[in-house]
Amino acid sequence: MEIEIYADVICPWCYIGKRRLDEALASYEGEVTVRYRPFQLDPSPVPQPLPLVQALAGKFGGPERARQMVDHVTQVAAADGLQLDYDRAVIANTFDAHRLVSWATDQGRAAEMVEALYQAHFNNGVDVGSREALATLAGEIGLDAADARRFLDSNERVADVAAGLAAARDLGITSVPTFVLAGKYAVSGAQEVQTLLAALAEVEQRESAAHSH
Repeated sequence: MEIEIYADVICPWCYIGKRRLDEALASYEGEVTVRYRPFQLDPSPVPQPLPLVQALAGKFGGPERARQMVDHVTQVAAADGLQLDYDRAVIANTFDAHRLVSWATDQGRAAEMVEALYQAHFNNGVDVGSREALATLAGEIGLDAADARRFLDSNERVADVAAGLAAARDLGITSVPTFVLAGKYAVSGAQEVQTLLAALAEVEQRESAAHSH
């Protein structure tokens, strides 16, 4: 079964959702291929990497509201074994990060690349909008950093990622993470592990029923 994950690497719920899916798949017997699909929470350009909490305060009505949101998602993430360090995080446009994931996919390293991007953004205060930082991350997971930098500085995959973002809109995906199972069943939100396992079992059953007729 193919699972497509529509997500953004600066979305905390996507990070939590990926962790829960990884956990669900660890105890799932079926054959699964995971594909990472691009989504941008905010496609607008980011002239400089401001502190994320400051940016959230501007967007959601003040520092107090921003802090509540951040504390809430930090607690949820901690229960899933993820540490989020919002005081270090900076805002970024993730278009190039999605291109990098696409590039890493060809080398069989998509999952590691995505994980490295989440960690960079949420734990290490890395600007995931910076091509230099992105190339360094590629190097850290064992890909060639210089190749990654050349790729990022080119126009390769720009059209692909733009098409992928448009495809998500056409599918009506407005919130992430959204998991699409077997190309047609959508599960949205960072669902609990048991919910994901139940969805996998149900889709498997439906698919095998459809194929046996």
